Amino acid sequence: MRNNNIEFKKIRRIESKINRNLYIICGVVTIVTMVMLCLEFFTCGFFSMVRIEFFYLGVLIIYSLHKEFLRWFEENKIEHQGEYFVYAWIGLTTLLFIINFLTNGRFYYVLGCDTAGTLKDASLVTIEVLGVFISTRLFKMLKIFLVK
Repeated sequence: MRNNNIEFKKIRRIESKINRNLYIICGVVTIVTMVMLCLEFFTCGFFSMVRIEFFYLGVLIIYSLHKEFLRWFEENKIEHQGEYFVYAWIGLTTLLFIINFLTNGRFYYVLGCDTAGTLKDASLVTIEVLGVFISTRLFKMLKIFLVK
């Protein structure tokens, strides 16, 4: 029995390290995606986003699933790191819409500018990130419901 407890603690430690690494990877991919989105927005599509959104969403889902796995099998509370991705995307998307509004649509109506597509992409990624966040919250509530 004692040997199983030692193995379980060892696995937990390894999985916690993996979770931290996944968080860092997800953070870096988030920043890269946001920078690419801003470049596309401010250059009116001169720099194409190369459709990184699907890859980014995949990385975010993998991190979120692993975090939920740890939440279900650990007694320790896991920090609310995922919320930072939600706040960052809501902030960036709102900022881009405000900039577009305050510049009287300069980034939207310039001839040949596809900023409408960029704003749509930013909105879609933000809603997808919110969807992942809400899903993890539902899993957390399910765990609380099943434990009590």
